[in-house]
Amino acid sequence: MNTLKIILGSSSKFRQRVFAKITPTFESLSPDIDEKTIRDEDPKTLTRMIAHAKADALLPKIHEPAVLVTADQIVVVNGHVREKPRDEEECRAFLHSYNDQPVEVVNGIVATHTQTGMRAEGNDVVRIQFKHIPEAVIEQLILEGDVMHCAGGLRAEHPALQNSIASMDGTVESLRGVPLELTKRLIKQVES
Repeated sequence: MNTLKIILGSSSKFRQRVFAKITPTFESLSPDIDEKTIRDEDPKTLTRMIAHAKADALLPKIHEPAVLVTADQIVVVNGHVREKPRDEEECRAFLHSYNDQPVEVVNGIVATHTQTGMRAEGNDVVRIQFKHIPEAVIEQLILEGDVMHCAGGLRAEHPALQNSIASMDGTVESLRGVPLELTKRLIKQVES
């Protein structure tokens, strides 16, 4: 599929694992931006804006023709946007609030051709309906620590949360920040 080098603009180990399903050979670069300075009321627009800002930060570091893929993910509950929790207390509050609530996990993906500057963007949304999340599960997730690096403190694909999910519309790969079909399509758009 790929004729150009592929670069994933992310330091997320979850994204990197899923991205290997798209191409087994890719480079990973970590964008260094302050995501909190980028704001928009629309979750889809916000994730795309942050993904574009990550690409803008990384492009000066790339000196060869490649496709750069950047992404952002947020969680939306009752119209409120949630990014990575500031601390364990906020993470705990986030996880408690998902009890008996519908949750949306919104991904924004941007693919950029580093030589031509051509960009393609898109969004993917996973909808999850939770049942009650036991206190012991919340504490286990916080103790393990990965949820502190996830939008909304949510790792819905974690085995400990499986019994608390009533329904899910979307893929595990999307939960991990790389909607496979959308990402492949965007890469193909900028490659041609």
